[in-house]
Amino acid sequence: MQPWPGSPYPLGATYDGAGTNFALFSEVAERVELCLFGADGAESGVWLPESDGFVHHGYLPGIGPGQQYGYRVYGPYDPANGKRCNPNKLLLDPYAKAITGQVDWDESVFGYTFADPERRNDADSAAHTVRAVVINPFFDWASDRRPNVPYNESVIYEAHVRGLTRLHPEIPEPLRGTYAGLAHPVMIDYLTRLGITAIELMPVHQFLHDHGLVARGMRNYWGYNTIGYFAPHSEYAAVPGAGNQVQEFKAMVRTLHEADIEVILDVVYNHTAEGSHLGPTLSMRGIDNEAYYRLVDDDRRFYMDYTGTGNSLNARNPHTLQLIMDSLRYWVTEMHVDGFRFDLASTLAREFYDVDRLSAFFDIVQQDPVISQVKLIAEPWDVGPGGYQVGNFPPLWTEWNGMFRDTVRDFWRGEPETLGEFGYRITGSSDLYQDDGRRPYASINFVTAHDGFTLTDLVSYNQKHNEANGEDNRDGANDNRSWNCGVEGPTSDEKVNELRARQRRNLIATMFLSQGVPMLLHGDELGRTQRGNNNAYCQDNELSWVDWSLLEPNRDLFEFTAAVAALRRNHPVFRRRRFFAGRPIRSGDELRDIAWFTPGGGEMSEQDWESDFGRSIVVFLNGEGIPSLDRRGGRIVDDSFLLCFNAHHEDIKATVPDASYGAEWAVVLDTADGEVLDGDLPIGVRTVAAGGLITVVARSLLVLRRVKDSA
Repeated sequence: MQPWPGSPYPLGATYDGAGTNFALFSEVAERVELCLFGADGAESGVWLPESDGFVHHGYLPGIGPGQQYGYRVYGPYDPANGKRCNPNKLLLDPYAKAITGQVDWDESVFGYTFADPERRNDADSAAHTVRAVVINPFFDWASDRRPNVPYNESVIYEAHVRGLTRLHPEIPEPLRGTYAGLAHPVMIDYLTRLGITAIELMPVHQFLHDHGLVARGMRNYWGYNTIGYFAPHSEYAAVPGAGNQVQEFKAMVRTLHEADIEVILDVVYNHTAEGSHLGPTLSMRGIDNEAYYRLVDDDRRFYMDYTGTGNSLNARNPHTLQLIMDSLRYWVTEMHVDGFRFDLASTLAREFYDVDRLSAFFDIVQQDPVISQVKLIAEPWDVGPGGYQVGNFPPLWTEWNGMFRDTVRDFWRGEPETLGEFGYRITGSSDLYQDDGRRPYASINFVTAHDGFTLTDLVSYNQKHNEANGEDNRDGANDNRSWNCGVEGPTSDEKVNELRARQRRNLIATMFLSQGVPMLLHGDELGRTQRGNNNAYCQDNELSWVDWSLLEPNRDLFEFTAAVAALRRNHPVFRRRRFFAGRPIRSGDELRDIAWFTPGGGEMSEQDWESDFGRSIVVFLNGEGIPSLDRRGGRIVDDSFLLCFNAHHEDIKATVPDASYGAEWAVVLDTADGEVLDGDLPIGVRTVAAGGLITVVARSLLVLRRVKDSA
């Protein structure tokens, strides 16, 4: 087969209806062989005839969707100097739009022999590794439109494609644990009733199951082991077959958009599945090792590792940076996703050694007309020196606020901390985000995520219980800021179970009613447990999957969560676009936009704020004159609220502020009994007059709404 010259751009395999253009970047390659595989597995090789700017390319008429392919790169093999070309290794196209097969971890996929790691391994790996697939890029998007939910109105649901629906009894068995299952009407209805505006999917880029896990009979459940940045993970497709996962993923996005639910992808551009110098040669390592990976300067056999996985992608190289940006644009323009959560995002900002907020990666994202317009969420840390960067990302970015998580957990378990820290967190963390021009919604507020305890486990265990992972309970975090309420694990003690239920409501209500963007971990609203496992990355089984049989026993928790989400949705005072200023909203007003009181009714003093034994506080939120959501800069009027927090182990009597704040207040949320009211207040609702006392039960949150015309 004689290829035509083709084009160096776009990179990857691009089908145009008559044939396919193939383009691969490699500065180190002396020549590149394109390997095509027939239905019987037979391989035929085609030399790519052209090379422009180190991009090797060629066009093959008649080659279309479903064609499996890979590359063999001929060039220097000199590990001491960072070069690892070996044409005996079939290599995956970094731009593959679909991937088929699995790596079976035969010795041939490694560049060295197991008996002697210094010796080159020339065994052919083609029969033991993954292959790229040419896809059909055409899809009927019909009238698809992006929901474009403003950040301050967003409610994010962190979910796992497989784990969310794998056990759902109302979804047909063939669709469970798939893209199609997630888009099933049952799930759409569930997410809508819960009040979700965006689903943040744990990695769906094609990933591998680690060699070590496979050897132990386990799988990489979480998926933070990417091998293809353009390809939807094939195991999540309901209909098997090369390339079908692309169509199914698009259909899922289209269906979620019809329900006004955004799709955010958790992406892992910080490292790949090729691991350390002892990892396999599957793709980038054999294509151009020096370009794609950060190598140790004084011994280029080894890789810089800011991720704890063995390697770090080299975002300093323009071609690697292009790969990242091309991937992001592809998922926005071709797959219609609405944003990204960047795993270990600090790694991408390491220009040389330290994290640099002015790095090329941030510059290019800022200037990109596509990526700069979608939601960008950073996990603002990595495992390298100075890697904890909460509050330090550029203005376009929002961040997983780890300080919110830690502070809220500590507050409700009664740990000594200043109320000032708690005050900052529930009002949008202005100390972290205000100075660089960001808004309260820069803070993604969460108390649980995939990495760590579930909400139920957070209030049921003091210690991690990861024995099922096979690492003698050494893996996972030791500092969980959790409290078991007096008994480790499940118990029949009614008082303990009642306290745990209240603590779950406290944490959910605090998260949803704080300024910023709430993020709920899938299943927390129905009592999901991992039996104390805080690192279930390898548990692709009932331990990690959402157990839908818990929904009815925990129906009250689901309804409470949905009701608090609705309270937030219906009242802009809980989702302000600007930080509180602590002063009157309009000229001539007496009331400030926010006021803080001790339970005794006096305003908080500096000494009160700095006290590390404070457990209770009352917060007034002024709903009048909130900055408008429109461009005219007008004002909107909402109800005003009092939030009474009591993390003390005894009930307290809180004094309601004087009549200038409101003549009468009605209880609309009480975590002690799970009551949530909104809209017209029913007859018999609990009320309290200005200056009166109201009981706030031990370890509970009380929310009061000013009765209309009482100001």
